[in-house]
Amino acid sequence: MPYSRENYKKVYDLYQKKRADAESDSASRRRRVYDAVPSVRQIDDELSHTGLKIIAAANAGPAGLDERMAKIKADTEKLRAMRNELLTSAGFASDYDDVRYECPICSDTGYNSEGYMCKCFRRALTIAGLESSGMGNLITTQTFETFSLGYYDGRDLSLMRGALDCSHRFVDDVTNGIPSYMLFFGKTGLGKTHLSSAIAKEAVEGGCDVVYVSAQNLFSDFEFERFNRSRSDDSPCRTDRYFDCDLLIMDDLGTEVGNQFTVSCLYNLINSRITNGKSMLISTNENKDRIFERYDERITSRLFGEFRVCIFAGKDVRSQKLSE
Repeated sequence: MPYSRENYKKVYDLYQKKRADAESDSASRRRRVYDAVPSVRQIDDELSHTGLKIIAAANAGPAGLDERMAKIKADTEKLRAMRNELLTSAGFASDYDDVRYECPICSDTGYNSEGYMCKCFRRALTIAGLESSGMGNLITTQTFETFSLGYYDGRDLSLMRGALDCSHRFVDDVTNGIPSYMLFFGKTGLGKTHLSSAIAKEAVEGGCDVVYVSAQNLFSDFEFERFNRSRSDDSPCRTDRYFDCDLLIMDDLGTEVGNQFTVSCLYNLINSRITNGKSMLISTNENKDRIFERYDERITSRLFGEFRVCIFAGKDVRSQKLSE
């Protein structure tokens, strides 16, 4: 998915620093080895000329090339064995001065050997995106572990147990690559944002690309692309990520200005994600009747035909917490 330039640069700079720090730390440990065992430096100097020896052997012609290459390999292996023995004899681990990258797949470059973006880099970008959307702080506090059913009772408790169970099953499907769609219904302060945050956290940790956005901001981006983008503006398309991410979480559906354009955008987005097997979670403070009033049949048939509906009920949890 296309990430914002700001987030990409932030994560890229972070990876550059991680890589530089790992290499600097390795160099520091190697200096300790050289001070303790000077002969290791001599071996390393000899090993550093291996590439030149290979080039010289190849340039000498095809006759006897295999023998020359075999000798270089044998000599190199012998030097490495000597180096390891010297290190261990001096009380160092054989890999003591190796570079210890945080990610062994991409060596903290962000890209694997085939040139594809590493999973760790994608996850860092996703987290940066959540943070820039205002969800970053929430996913550290509003998790499944911190969601309490103690604020609900009676029939409300039964409904909220169902919502919590549905949320767990939903994120399990998403992280296992099973396209899933869910709709949160309920008034403010009942836990919709909390469970949305918990789902986002689990999905990110499961390696998914997650975009969390309010309905107002989402439609604002569509309006910018349709009406305000100038021909000279070569910045990434603001709306591509809503179609491409593994999981799109849209909050507060119904708070946007309702018109033919926003309805058309919403239908296109929902229909495209369903057609392409891309998971989606929508939350709204509106009730079912208001949804049918605001949106045409193309949208409501998908919302109530494709999406698993979860009803949030009870007394405002925020108010209950304040009174404790």
